[in-house]
Amino acid sequence: GSKQATPILLDGMSKLEYRGYDSAGIAVFDGSKIRVEKCVGRLEALRDKIKGQEPVGTLGMGHTRWATHGRPSDRNSHPHADSTGEFVVVHNGIIENYLTLKEQLVNQGHHFLSETDTEVVAHLLAQQYDGDFVSTVRKVLRLIDGSYSLVMMCAKEPDKLVCCKKDNPLVIGLGEGENFVASDIPAIIAHTRKTYVLSDGELAVVTKDAVQVTNLAGKPVNKKVYNVTWNAEAAEKGGFEHFMLKEIYEQPKAIRETLRGRVSAEKQGEVVFKELGWEKPDLFGIDRIFIVACGTAYHAGMVGKYYLEKFARIPVEVDIASEFRYRDPVIDESCLLILISQSGETSDTLAALREGKRRGARTLAVTNVVGSSLAREADDVIYTYAGPEIAVASTKAYTTQLIVMLMFAIYVANLRGKLDRDLACLLTTALLAMPDQVNRTLEEVEQIKVFARQYGSTEDVFFLGRSLDYFVALEGALKLKEISYIHAEAYAAGELKHGTLALVVEGVPVIVLATQNDVFAKTMANLKEVKARQAVVIVIAQEGETEVEKIADHVIYIPRTNKFMAPLLTVLPLQLLAYYAALTRGCDVDKPRNLAKSVTVE
Repeated sequence: GSKQATPILLDGMSKLEYRGYDSAGIAVFDGSKIRVEKCVGRLEALRDKIKGQEPVGTLGMGHTRWATHGRPSDRNSHPHADSTGEFVVVHNGIIENYLTLKEQLVNQGHHFLSETDTEVVAHLLAQQYDGDFVSTVRKVLRLIDGSYSLVMMCAKEPDKLVCCKKDNPLVIGLGEGENFVASDIPAIIAHTRKTYVLSDGELAVVTKDAVQVTNLAGKPVNKKVYNVTWNAEAAEKGGFEHFMLKEIYEQPKAIRETLRGRVSAEKQGEVVFKELGWEKPDLFGIDRIFIVACGTAYHAGMVGKYYLEKFARIPVEVDIASEFRYRDPVIDESCLLILISQSGETSDTLAALREGKRRGARTLAVTNVVGSSLAREADDVIYTYAGPEIAVASTKAYTTQLIVMLMFAIYVANLRGKLDRDLACLLTTALLAMPDQVNRTLEEVEQIKVFARQYGSTEDVFFLGRSLDYFVALEGALKLKEISYIHAEAYAAGELKHGTLALVVEGVPVIVLATQNDVFAKTMANLKEVKARQAVVIVIAQEGETEVEKIADHVIYIPRTNKFMAPLLTVLPLQLLAYYAALTRGCDVDKPRNLAKSVTVE
């Protein structure tokens, strides 16, 4: 554009730090050369480094890094340049054949400064340059294997950015006399809401006055403008101390939005998915369901398995996405493959999707991001409407995934004629009540703050539960681990005497989830077992279960609901407990060490 690039780059990068934050850098064409400034550490370290001597120029690019090749360091930070400094690159993803290419380039006299795979691309651009930057990029793309979103500059043609993608997200913001490229929308919505979402195999030439999108062969692609409906403030903290806390308290709204148009008081017992429009014949021949996901989404999938088997009476398997392909799964045209991912860009989940499609399975994506790779490549998609989730630790994405999985189970069960009408009405009525019940649960926070202060210094915490409570216990343990760095493990309560009880000693906090009426008595027996070993026992139970107070040290009550809805409420105090424990320990809540929001590499 015509504005100074550096302030725009730094601001946009600040909105993308959740994608990676071990180092940062910018490259700006200053009228004669491309000036690169980068360093290890958070974005503030880069700001401090260039303070008072910011690069001047109206064409530039920046990058916040999450290390995949080479440790975090100044040299390994992006952007990367060739030996002459005339070709500069930023990259998300992995160049899988970079070692072979690097060896060839070194033999030809190229000198590398970093340990990264990305630097290979800059050297290839220099090696292949034929006087036309765009055709050179196409030649380079034919040489590299792997996943990437790439943005490239050339000092010899300083009027343009060239970008392309494969398996990693890339969006282009369309302005007036200025255009933007980013890996995610929060970086650009302060400047424009009109965007192109690039698809795999597309290449864009971006100047200040035009954006030309083609396929890799150079054939023009007619792109549809996607208008961003949420504003820049949605990606800000909104008065909360951290994004995670803001997103915890956004859950009533997120659930309400995810229910909107799908469940209504007028059509009790029914769930409508207009985006699917399935009829009974759509399920003919489907005799098994696979749910594949990673991390928090995997835990949502475990709850989804319970719902689908309970209501729709279809066998369901749940797989960790990174393991799915490598066990040679028995999957074919008779299977429905459900992929769950907040971002829709999780590399392992995308790989599982492609493997399932290759074997003939019908695929259904559950994602929060419209236009994401998962949404585009699946046969069908159901969106959660959680809104932007910035904190690395997922909260509102998880609860909306649970909502979608429950609605989908009801939807399929109704199509198959497997769900009792009275139970269906009970479920949809409870779904509509959920936003208010979530609000009520989030109001009871003072007791949780006290627990965090009392037990935040501990190094071990155990979670116990049966049935649906066990699946939620897994998510509670993950939350505590990832943001407070407390060693936390979840166990099926019935497994205590199969080894777990050996770990329970005096003073160790044990969080017992006891919301499932049909196994409540058995859970109480397990509670007594850990209490007999002098553990400190914190119980989460439904209102009215006052007998628990006679055994437990502390009790947190959730509003009374049916057993199927309980996971949506039970997870809330666990999210808050993890948050306040992290505060007690002085941890960086939104940016836990070694983690990034979107895992876009295997």
